[in-house]
Amino acid sequence: MKKNNKKQQLYTDKYFEPGHILLKIRQTIVAILGWIAVILPITITITSLWASFDSRIPHIWDYHEGIYEIIFIGTILLFSFVMTAIFSISLTLIQNRKRDRLAEQWPTYNPINQKKRKKVIDDFFDKRFGDKEFRENVRTYNVQPEQNLETHQIQELYAHKNLDDIH
Repeated sequence: MKKNNKKQQLYTDKYFEPGHILLKIRQTIVAILGWIAVILPITITITSLWASFDSRIPHIWDYHEGIYEIIFIGTILLFSFVMTAIFSISLTLIQNRKRDRLAEQWPTYNPINQKKRKKVIDDFFDKRFGDKEFRENVRTYNVQPEQNLETHQIQELYAHKNLDDIH
């Protein structure tokens, strides 16, 4: 039996296909210009701020208003980061304490019904697809159309056996 190594490709991209040279050139130029548009202003801003403290650093501008503006924005961003960190850490601690008190003290499901549900579903699968040892040791298994499960079949099976904890 031949092993089929072909995988279904769910997308296409002309950039990576053979040919399309003009598309590749155009998209590469646009990507490079985009990165320059991001990196250049950041570099100018950092060198200008650094030059305000060390005059040996080359810089493009040295307006005091600009330096104050950068420091002001940096202060706001630092304050926002600290407040976000405090908020996130405190809510994480609160949620972990709540989980330790509630969720781990009592099961969130009925353990007696859980055992019964496992028995019911195992019996159902044994009847429908063969015994467990066969299912776990078979290399491939073709499901016949009449063996397919209906959308809510397992929920209906639990409801029929009065094991449906979800209402």
